Amino acid sequence: MTEVSNRATKHVLLTGATGYVGGRLLKELEKQGYRVRCITRRPEHLKSRISDYTEVVQGDVLAAESLKSAFKDIDVAYYLVHSMGSKAAFEEQDRQAATNFSSAAREAHVQRIIYLGGLSTDSQILSPHLRSRLEVGRILRESGVPTIEVQSSIIIGSGSLSFELIRKLVERLPVMITPKWVRVKAQPIFIDDVLRYLIRAIDAFLEKNRIYEIGGADVTSYSGIMEEYGRQRGLKRLMIPVPLLTPWLSSLWLNLITPVYARIGRKLIDSIRYPTVVKNNDALKDFDFRPIGIREAISKVLQKEEQYSNETRWSDSLSSAGPVRSWGGLKFGNRIVDHRSLTVKTTPEQAFAPIQKCFNL
Repeated sequence: MTEVSNRATKHVLLTGATGYVGGRLLKELEKQGYRVRCITRRPEHLKSRISDYTEVVQGDVLAAESLKSAFKDIDVAYYLVHSMGSKAAFEEQDRQAATNFSSAAREAHVQRIIYLGGLSTDSQILSPHLRSRLEVGRILRESGVPTIEVQSSIIIGSGSLSFELIRKLVERLPVMITPKWVRVKAQPIFIDDVLRYLIRAIDAFLEKNRIYEIGGADVTSYSGIMEEYGRQRGLKRLMIPVPLLTPWLSSLWLNLITPVYARIGRKLIDSIRYPTVVKNNDALKDFDFRPIGIREAISKVLQKEEQYSNETRWSDSLSSAGPVRSWGGLKFGNRIVDHRSLTVKTTPEQAFAPIQKCFNL
């Protein structure tokens, strides 16, 4: 990789900072000394998460006019936006958002765009979600702004949608009837390795556009990840494969036993029915580190469970789009953690009074 500038002089625009990957990327960018500006529809959701040196501006990638001020003096722009949780036609929303973002970046003479998409190939018969992710990448690359598209396989990390789905299935079901999609090949990658790629992409040599496929050290499947998670948790699980369990039925089943909403579950399963294995190893050649394997990744996740309350989770991006929702308890090891919040207009003393009364403090 070639260093092209000093970190302190780089002004970075970050979208998706209220989401899972974006929230963790924000902390890493701040830690490494980059000047960060976050754009979000609801700035109040970020106030407690940012450092004193990070800016937060209000804006919406679906509203082109709101982006102009956000791009002022920006060198590098991260695009970590998707509409998978939307009730509306998410393909059209993704298309419009990418078009607005790329146009604003071009007008502001941004040096590069960095986009995190899904790992797939054009030759596959893709789900609507994966097709949309590829289309977003194409729109950004065609903007005229040099673009690095990072296409990732399953992300392993506490709070990741895919990983929390796996966790719930293994923790709650001693016997699982498993559809075909749990045996589809994948190359899961640890969240910290994803962040390394995204940050090092800032200074990677780039003449025009690049697509990097990223995955961990091991090729496995959802069933393989579940088996390894169960092994490390000391849980014996029996998985019985069945040929007939449609994505629609699978999503309803997931909605009963995991925190995944049915509509998100359908879109997720539509995507994971297709292999996500790295075919192009340019990322290993151009970036000076090697991602870890599935065993070490899960071990690191379980070791870091106590940090959960200070980390991000996949549902954060849903709540940032509207009223805060509670989505049930999360089981980590032998603990059950339930996150609920309510914003009230009152003083800390007034808010604490009912608690004092309840517990006779």
